[in-house]
Amino acid sequence: MPLPSQPQTASRPGIALVSISRLRSLCEAVAPRYAEEARFFNIREGYGDAVTALQPHIEAGAVDVVLAAGSNGAYLRDNLSVPVVMVKVNGFDVLSGITHANATWPGAPIGLILHESVSHELADIGAWLNLSLTQRAYRSVDEVRAAVTALAAVGCHVIIGPGMACDLAQAAGLESVFLYSLGAVHEAFERSVELARVSRQKESKRVRLNTIVAHLRDGVAAFDEAGRLEAVNPAMLDLLGLDRARDVSTQLAHSVGPLLREVAGGDAPVDERVEQIGGRSLIVSCVPIVEQGARSGAVVTAQDALVAQRIDRSLRTTQRPRHLVARYELDDLVGAAPAMARLRRLAAMSAAHDATVLLTGESGTGKELVAQGIHNASRRRGNPFVAFNCAALPEGLIESELFGHEEGAFTGARRGGKPGLVEVAHTGTIFLDEIGEMPPALQSRLLRVLQEREVTKLGASRATPVDVRVIAATHRDLRAMVQEGAFRADLYFRLNLLPIALPPLRERREDIAALARHLLERMAERYGLRAAAIERVLTLFAPYFARYAWPGNVRELENLLARGAIFLGDESPNAPDDDSFYDIFPEFARTEDVTEVAPQASAAVSAMQTQRESTPVTRAQVERALAAHGGNRAAASRALGIGRTTLWRLLKAG
Repeated sequence: MPLPSQPQTASRPGIALVSISRLRSLCEAVAPRYAEEARFFNIREGYGDAVTALQPHIEAGAVDVVLAAGSNGAYLRDNLSVPVVMVKVNGFDVLSGITHANATWPGAPIGLILHESVSHELADIGAWLNLSLTQRAYRSVDEVRAAVTALAAVGCHVIIGPGMACDLAQAAGLESVFLYSLGAVHEAFERSVELARVSRQKESKRVRLNTIVAHLRDGVAAFDEAGRLEAVNPAMLDLLGLDRARDVSTQLAHSVGPLLREVAGGDAPVDERVEQIGGRSLIVSCVPIVEQGARSGAVVTAQDALVAQRIDRSLRTTQRPRHLVARYELDDLVGAAPAMARLRRLAAMSAAHDATVLLTGESGTGKELVAQGIHNASRRRGNPFVAFNCAALPEGLIESELFGHEEGAFTGARRGGKPGLVEVAHTGTIFLDEIGEMPPALQSRLLRVLQEREVTKLGASRATPVDVRVIAATHRDLRAMVQEGAFRADLYFRLNLLPIALPPLRERREDIAALARHLLERMAERYGLRAAAIERVLTLFAPYFARYAWPGNVRELENLLARGAIFLGDESPNAPDDDSFYDIFPEFARTEDVTEVAPQASAAVSAMQTQRESTPVTRAQVERALAAHGGNRAAASRALGIGRTTLWRLLKAG
């Protein structure tokens, strides 16, 4: 049974039978009974020669267990990396040998040679059986020879012992009894087969695990409790920049030794710490290995920080909520007026850079649409677009919403904490609408985000770096607010890097008809409008495109068109009379004192608008308008010609 030259990890386990004497015949007699459970190979060398013969086959994975006996087995166990099963002599074998020797050569002095130690109990048995029994122990080949010589010198006629002792006794003219029994060999085979089966399973799992670890992009290295390297994958060597031609274990100990010592000296593992190792920024972890309640080593993992950043960007891009997506492009800005052409040009120029943009203009002019268009035209397209209205929440909630909080930062804080919108917008754009309403205390925190490019959550001890572009918007005069001390000057100058003013609708009246058609066509599916209905609504609204001041700008135009689509979009041939029309659109009733001639109307509307702007709305006017419209804030806002945010602010200011 020659040894195979190639590993056979998928077949039966391999057992090498190493014997240099009479034990070989017993092993060869027993082996066929276990042929279906294992493959057996005979090695006729012993000691160092056996190690030399076995080593290449062990490294190839062909031999899982070695079966041997006596000093030869003890030597192999100390010099091989695979388990060695010893054929053990039990008390029955010794008594059987003594009985056989005494029966065959009655009264002859008997010499017993045992491995490692003699049996003191046998001295009593010798006296009881009325026989002469002398024992010797051996641990090597030379000691076997010495034992046979010594026993012959004291007059022993029969030698009981291992095969080599029997051979030496016969050579010296003495009788011999082979010590090992067939039962002992059977027991050794049972243990060898079971151990080989378990060893093969463990090896298969180890190979599978090593194959998996070798293909990981993250670096992995395992160490025993003494800090000696047990396993390392190629990714770890590459991440640490180690020279594979030199001693990898020493290089690893130098690179990650501080982590191992830190974990060995404390109870807490090192978890996702950023370290500079080998000139690279790595995210490293070190976790102790605990087996049966005791530490047996540690595992160190490493990940390239740049890879982690790419994964983070990918996750933010592919798994972000739908409300974090910018839907509009700059091409969605409808209008051919010079003011709109200038707006598109400035927005496109701003999109080419990451500088902060400040959008100014009246409520309803489409500031968020422009912000989304700038985002989608920039290199940050595809990354998060986060919109936040600074006037929508109380000061305490604004801080938590924008900057996030840690668990337990305040009463009612979310379990596990929460990232702020600034952090959510990482690698993308955050749109801060109504920036002029931001409380002064939060203005300083926003300024720090713009200056340091990092954000600190409520209750956190350290800041988180963020890569975010800020687009702010306001309908207020921030420069005047700075002069009044209502807005931080340093924040204003940070925000006002790329200012873009959005024109009100009344300053681009030539676009209103086209814009109205665009909005109605977009509403067609929602309200079930046919082409004829769209034309009907446009016809009814046409006289007011030039006559009405449109204080709510595009938002008001869209709302009034939606109202018209619902109430006037049917195909009834009867047009509404003036009374019913103004019941539906009370806003238009205020334009009746303006001449209907379009060129003159534009000047009149402008004059009316100038008068309205020069006389600011007061809280008392707001309260009267609310009373007149039954508390309906939207109706009151339209009646006063202001936005609902402005109305809310006036009420709050009182």
